[in-house]
Amino acid sequence: MISAGDFKNGITLEVDGKVVQIVEFQHVKPGKGAAFVRTKLKDVINGGFIERTFRPTEKFPQARIERVDMQYLYTDGDLYNFMNVENYDQIALNKETIGDSLKFVKENEMVKVCSYNGNVFAIDPPLFVELAITETEPGFKGDTAQGATKPATVETGAQVNVPLFLNEGDVIKIDTRTGEYLSRV
Repeated sequence: MISAGDFKNGITLEVDGKVVQIVEFQHVKPGKGAAFVRTKLKDVINGGFIERTFRPTEKFPQARIERVDMQYLYTDGDLYNFMNVENYDQIALNKETIGDSLKFVKENEMVKVCSYNGNVFAIDPPLFVELAITETEPGFKGDTAQGATKPATVETGAQVNVPLFLNEGDVIKIDTRTGEYLSRV
């Protein structure tokens, strides 16, 4: 049990039957009245945000989120197949569970499968991936305006804005959280 007075960013709790993660918190001591804790919570199952206040003495059970390293194998229609590399167990997840978290992940790459009480609710891709550009317009000599970009399609089919000097076949590093180009490899 964690009391509201001991909240820290990133802690996962069960509040009103929902599994939430603390994004922000602030201890408030008004001039009049009792102190309270103002929080911004993220529902880890559906991704929504909730703002709530708690008394510092309120207690909540800590939620146990299990994160397992698994290899993304292949897609079969609307099912995405993953394998635990330690015991070779395989699971298939539907498109609603996956969302667009595999937008920058190639087959046979490692991801983290997040579950709560045995129910998978999210896939965490690696923070950075290296992908080849499969389609982009050629850059023209003289197009050197500062920060100019052009759209490019990478080998997973995702669109990324890249600098003008990059061409098809170039391998680039991408931040999967923002979908931004970082550097050429």
